[in-house]
Amino acid sequence: MVAFGGARPAGGPGRGSAARPSPARRASALVVAGGAVLALAGCGAAPRSPAAHESVDASPDRCGHGWRHPRPGTHTFTLHNTSGTVTEVQLTDRRTGAVLGEAEGLAPGAARSLPVRLGAGTYAFVCLGDDTDPVTGPAVRVPGDARRTRSGPAARPLSVHDLIPPALAYQRRVGRGLTRLVAATDALRTAVRTGDRAAARSRWLTAHLAYARLGAAYGAFGDAGDALDRTTAGLPRGVRDPGFTGFHRVEYGLWHHEPAPGLRRAADRLARDVRALRAGWARTRMDPADLGRRAHEILEDTLRAELTGRTDYGSGSGLATARAHVDATRAVLRPLRPLLRTRYPGLPALDHRLDRTTRTLDAHAHHGRWTPLGHLDRARRSRIDAAVGDLTERLASVAALCDARRTP
Repeated sequence: MVAFGGARPAGGPGRGSAARPSPARRASALVVAGGAVLALAGCGAAPRSPAAHESVDASPDRCGHGWRHPRPGTHTFTLHNTSGTVTEVQLTDRRTGAVLGEAEGLAPGAARSLPVRLGAGTYAFVCLGDDTDPVTGPAVRVPGDARRTRSGPAARPLSVHDLIPPALAYQRRVGRGLTRLVAATDALRTAVRTGDRAAARSRWLTAHLAYARLGAAYGAFGDAGDALDRTTAGLPRGVRDPGFTGFHRVEYGLWHHEPAPGLRRAADRLARDVRALRAGWARTRMDPADLGRRAHEILEDTLRAELTGRTDYGSGSGLATARAHVDATRAVLRPLRPLLRTRYPGLPALDHRLDRTTRTLDAHAHHGRWTPLGHLDRARRSRIDAAVGDLTERLASVAALCDARRTP
């Protein structure tokens, strides 16, 4: 059950972590608050009247039949798929086309509950069977005064075609960022080769933050990205394993006084891998449906890795990387804003929290030096974790709203 306000996380291995389940597997298994439709910001509280329980046929050939007692308030529909095909079910507002709730992957013979809150208006179930055209069930009018009764959260669904222009804009932005990254890693390699460790450390941070601003969470760049941002997780020999490459390999060498020959080889490999990533990106075609998920995953990755210290190999730059990830999140949101303004009432609050988190992180940067995580007291650490965690939850709504859906 996927409800508006809950995310459909996407998969992909991330920085040495175990592989995450595929989007299809996670979406079909995901249960948000017991299948309830979560409230988006500004949608108001649910009425206290008891819920009405109704059984509704979710089969493509009898979609929406069985709803006999429409009234304003909370309804719990039990959806029964009596067909022989897996079905997705949406409850829609007939006037606006907005979706109030949905159930994915409803198997033949299965039943599932769908709680929603309905105001006065006209609604219909839409059933989307595998390999069949969408079927819209009978329109059902809920009586009452629309000014006094309010429906729960709802949004007009987005199609792949809606998401193509934002995805192309984002892909161009990443291409420009990769060009800057090549220049930054070349400067890092030069500093390493001259033996100036102080300059190399400074240029390492510049290059690593340029990479972080690309938003490379959860395997966004595939094998090429793994080579750049790999950790020692899963490597039998740890920091001495030949498979340990990329930014963190160079970081370890710079901050642990590795002899020059090994450090030069690591910096040379990093520069080559960055150039390979840029060359491959020109041939990449990003899935438009990934863009909304990316907005959520970047800071989810930050919570999982940077704010736990798992990716610190001596530089103490976890907060700097988290700050760069906030910039990356803003960059993902930018092309999505025209779509979100009419679908996500929580957008102003999200912007406010992005600004607040930026200020919270910037407070720990002094003359280009960032406070290491280990130097924070519990209160400051808690404020940072809370700010990034709150943003991650809010961005889950963006991921859900920007998932491409089939429409009638």
